[in-house]
Amino acid sequence: MAQRISLIGVPLDCNSSYLRGPAKGPFGLVEALHCDSANLWTETGYDLEPVIDHRGVLDLDDPDTAFAAIEEAAARAGAEPGVAPIFLGGDHSVTYPLVKGLRRSVGDFAILHFDAHPDCYHEFEGNLHSHACPFARIMEEWLCTRLVSVGIRTATGHQREQKERFDIQWLEMRDKANWPRLAFDTPVYVSVDLDALDPAFAPGVSHHEPGGMTTRKLLDILHAVDAPIVGADVVELNPDRDRDRVTAMTGAKIIKELAGMMLNP
Repeated sequence: MAQRISLIGVPLDCNSSYLRGPAKGPFGLVEALHCDSANLWTETGYDLEPVIDHRGVLDLDDPDTAFAAIEEAAARAGAEPGVAPIFLGGDHSVTYPLVKGLRRSVGDFAILHFDAHPDCYHEFEGNLHSHACPFARIMEEWLCTRLVSVGIRTATGHQREQKERFDIQWLEMRDKANWPRLAFDTPVYVSVDLDALDPAFAPGVSHHEPGGMTTRKLLDILHAVDAPIVGADVVELNPDRDRDRVTAMTGAKIIKELAGMMLNP
């Protein structure tokens, strides 16, 4: 159980395949988190005001060294006793170096991944580090003990082959009525791509994919995690597409509930 939560911005979107904008995501999420329209209490009963440490954003101006900088920052964050990190993206490519660095500090964990997309292409448009590829890199290096991807509704034939190759568990939207209750026997890292949600709940993302989850359903799954959460990321907010900051506020809500679960004994 963590006693404090560190928030670390990861403003990188050079690996986005369609639109730029998620590099602005960390700023939008922090602004929404402290918006006077809400408070910092979690549904699980924690006041986050005294336990959140804002660490600012990483300096990622050089794309050639960005992944190394992200990995080192995650390793340092994971080594802080009593502190659990939540990383604010950025596009989803940042999850690979975050997981790689955090594992160096905290050891083995499973990944609970919320997304419209499997993000397990071997490469996408010639880029091995595209935001469509992080979980292929993670699984190739066996950086997690188990990968569960929830909300999937865009899988291609290649990604279905990758699913079988790496033994990834998918909870696809078409099967939502029969989703099992998840149980974990190791600590968990949570990666939330905001496009896991239906565009009605999260329009401020680069890739609108109808037929997605409600915010409530995502929170229900998060609240049911039965193992320690050792770290998390919330990625793919694109403020340039966010109407009335709806998606930023939704992302802030998810951050609060992640933090509440990390503090849960």
